[in-house]
Amino acid sequence: MKTTRTQVAIVGAGPAGLMLSHLLHRSGIESVVLDIRTHEEIATTIRAGILEAGSVRLLVDSGVSDRVLTEGDRHDGVVLRFDGDNHRIDFQDLVGESVWLYPQTEVFIDLADRRKTDGGDVRYGIRGTAVDMSGARPVVTFEEADGGPARLEADLVVGADGSRSICRHAFPQGARTEWFREYPFAWFGFLTEAPQSHPELIYARSEHGFALISQRTPAMQRMYFQCSPAERPEDWDDDRIWAEMRRRVNGNGFELREGPISSKMVLPFRSFVTAPMRHDRILLAGDAAHTVPPTGAKGLNLALADVRVLHEVLTEYFAGGGERALDHYTPRVLDRVWKAQHFSYWATTMLHGIEGASDFDIERQRAELALVTGSRHGAAFFAEGYTGWSRR
Repeated sequence: MKTTRTQVAIVGAGPAGLMLSHLLHRSGIESVVLDIRTHEEIATTIRAGILEAGSVRLLVDSGVSDRVLTEGDRHDGVVLRFDGDNHRIDFQDLVGESVWLYPQTEVFIDLADRRKTDGGDVRYGIRGTAVDMSGARPVVTFEEADGGPARLEADLVVGADGSRSICRHAFPQGARTEWFREYPFAWFGFLTEAPQSHPELIYARSEHGFALISQRTPAMQRMYFQCSPAERPEDWDDDRIWAEMRRRVNGNGFELREGPISSKMVLPFRSFVTAPMRHDRILLAGDAAHTVPPTGAKGLNLALADVRVLHEVLTEYFAGGGERALDHYTPRVLDRVWKAQHFSYWATTMLHGIEGASDFDIERQRAELALVTGSRHGAAFFAEGYTGWSRR
């Protein structure tokens, strides 16, 4: 069995794992990154595409890439659409920040290229990963992509391996607490080859349910509408999808730009938090520790915020800070995690139709949207949450 020794074993080669490896490299700390997915699988999996200002600064200032600035699409606001009218939330005017439309696949490509250029040890397409915390130091065993057995010994293990994290389940029984909420609806997402319907994102609430108009490129758009978690993408042809989108969004002079549809999927909604995010010499980051509904565009941004703090904690640990440095990790990130959970839950329940809602519930939702869009203070609360509390 081939054995490798490193300071930090990182399980998960998505943006969180690769960003942590990159930051550690800049601080002179060795790491090995492992992922059961191939490079191609990660690079072609369509995920969220909104980056907070802080996430953009992390990518650029750490030397990953400035492509987000040259090829990303800066958005200075979003539109909340209800009762057939558009209401713009002006981020720059309200909080002096912006967000960038830059697909997660591009973030991964930038990070993967940076680690390759820097000679990083990133192993894609491995199998049979297992984490053993019983010895003098953590051990990760797995099969290399070529089938050969391998053993990775490390001082610390970081689980950045997503919502089905094996690292989270390596915590002993009773070592952490879980909070979980499942929602009674999902998003039906699809790509369409069409011009932009609007230069910024539109979050639309209608009597028929929620819809989101987003973008990917000038010629390729990403759209969603609220549906049942039991819906099957194969049951929806182009005509049916566009009919559903029209009745939720079109009206009062606004019309969607339509085109051929591809890449259909149903995205369930869940909220999840586990804490503490560290036990002994294993630490969690990103979806391994928390997931949020996509409404607030928080998932990737929370993961990168975790990693920013985790890098500081690990640097302190290897500089002689010991266990006390590791103890600081959970309290430093958990406050932001719960802020993001609240913002995502609040935006979701404000914008989505709830089955069985009474007339009172419906009117209350409408009044909530009117308060947010009709008050500078209400709009600023939304803008600060959406752009990521960068001043706090």
